[in-house]
Amino acid sequence: MKHTRLILIPSNLSEPAPFLVIDGAGIVTARGELTLGGVEALEALHTIAVTPGADVLVRWAVLPPNSDAQARAAATWMLRDEVAGAPDRLWTVLGTPPPQGEPRLVAMVSASLLTAWRGYLAQLGVVANVIIPDVLTLPEPVVEDELIAASFGAEVALRGRRFAATVQPDLVDLVAAGRPVVPLQGRAEIERALIETAQAPVINLLDTGASKRTAIDSWKRAAVLAALVIVSPLVLLLTTATRDSLAAEGARSEALTLIASAAPDLIQDPDPIESLRQRAAAAPPPGGVSAVAAALFTAVEGVEGAELELLIAASSGIKATISYPDYSNIEPINRAMAEAGLLVTETATLADAGRVVSDITIGAAR
Repeated sequence: MKHTRLILIPSNLSEPAPFLVIDGAGIVTARGELTLGGVEALEALHTIAVTPGADVLVRWAVLPPNSDAQARAAATWMLRDEVAGAPDRLWTVLGTPPPQGEPRLVAMVSASLLTAWRGYLAQLGVVANVIIPDVLTLPEPVVEDELIAASFGAEVALRGRRFAATVQPDLVDLVAAGRPVVPLQGRAEIERALIETAQAPVINLLDTGASKRTAIDSWKRAAVLAALVIVSPLVLLLTTATRDSLAAEGARSEALTLIASAAPDLIQDPDPIESLRQRAAAAPPPGGVSAVAAALFTAVEGVEGAELELLIAASSGIKATISYPDYSNIEPINRAMAEAGLLVTETATLADAGRVVSDITIGAAR
């Protein structure tokens, strides 16, 4: 029968770690403490490490059902005012996708702290398969306004409906804000909560998407990716895009009047008519932005490992950022777009974290 080891990581990483071993039926078969530098070889078991919850930010946020990479970026941006540090030093982890429109569990933790916890476990002679903050080992209360409480070391974990925080004991009343606090009674109830966690963890801080291109290297990039998800499943930042076409014939004065009405930013150009022609050439064909988006999604999905990261409709045409595993992957994407009557122009291509990232402009094929 499969066994699982549960380890409670202490706030002070120089202290020993309490542990439980449970079998597949949820029965505790062993308990004790693991000490640093222990000489006994430990059995290789599926291991769940429970970290101090005060070191992990836990929130629930409404995230449209995009890719996890984009959802992570959106969540990171939404919670930027609640964390300190650069985004490339923060791990954002998501819970299971909820029904559309409902909040999704989000946890953020310092990458350095996550590394320290893993190093501590290595000194104990174990490798964690799952790392979860203590507050998320508690069950959600059945009553909407109640808070379930449990002490972990010197701090108190509080779990409500879509609420979780680990605080100092003298802050419990302040955080509860009048809500009834129902403490778990004794070691048995806390162990039962831990056992249920072992059977179905609600989140894993190791699930950072590191195998994919999800690192966010600046708050500016986080903002762009977040906008892509937060505003709509496919954000189109419509700036001054113009889809009007002017007949080649006609009086210049009439043309300038139309330009002044349709694109006033061009009227001061040395040759407004030519400027408008260039803009119209970059505009999407009949069907508009929606047709381009559909064609691009189809082309990207046809290449294994390719992802659409950004789509923008701007005055210079429709622009996109795509990432893919190999430089040659851009060729089938270009072919698919050409078959749809669209011309793809690469404006920038670079290698990033083992993937290739290209900025492209999309216009109607000549």
